[in-house]
Amino acid sequence: MNTRLKKRLVPKLLIRHRNVGPQVRPVLVTTRGYQEVLDVGDAVSQAKIYEAQLADELAVLNIDGTPIGNDEMLLSLIERLATETFMPLAVGGGVRSVADFAQLLERGADKVCVNSLALSNPEIIRQAAERFGAQCVVVSIDFRTDSAGQARVFANHAREDTGHDVVAWARQMADSGAGEILLTDADRDGGGEGLNCDVAKAVSDALTIPVILSGGCGRAEHFVEGFKRGGAEAVAAGTYFCFRDQNPMQTRAHIRNAGIPIRMGT
Repeated sequence: MNTRLKKRLVPKLLIRHRNVGPQVRPVLVTTRGYQEVLDVGDAVSQAKIYEAQLADELAVLNIDGTPIGNDEMLLSLIERLATETFMPLAVGGGVRSVADFAQLLERGADKVCVNSLALSNPEIIRQAAERFGAQCVVVSIDFRTDSAGQARVFANHAREDTGHDVVAWARQMADSGAGEILLTDADRDGGGEGLNCDVAKAVSDALTIPVILSGGCGRAEHFVEGFKRGGAEAVAAGTYFCFRDQNPMQTRAHIRNAGIPIRMGT
């Protein structure tokens, strides 16, 4: 596994389009099991809080999956996040083409995260990496574990079994030019019962690119386990930071006290 000197904390901003009065606006939400959706509030305000608490970067995901290239409202949100905060942004959801990569990067994203597009057109990963650099390409992998204990890649809000083995698919995406893998256990999403470190370890051991682990953080020690047992380069969480009595600064101190190298100041 490829490691950097310091590990990363990555709050997730999950965005849905909601009717707010007479207008449709992008609203920050959290999910549980990819099905239950809870509204949180304003994404930019929350991002500023995370920045003040020393989050290393943000993952901004359009969970409606509406085509990003035609969604001026969401593109404007990305532009606001990029200009009003100074953390790196990984943005995904609704990416349909290499042109969408370009548009998001022009609006201020540092990385573009793709899931469905990679499954429907794996060659797009190579094309995007060649044009923008592997560091801009993140492949998101949602998975569930079957009755035989095998982790399988799921699509369509984690409702459809694609038939892909998680480790094999992650390796294919890395070979195609992805710079990072965002790995999420859909069964543990929002549950707070802990990360799937076994699957993460299998994936991270198979790759030479960083793995961002997500799905199940409920206590600060879960982040520690993700780094130590799961071999993750970064741990991402949404519900944990929105609703738990913890914030990135407190969690960072717990991680440091466990002997894991992590940034503690600006």
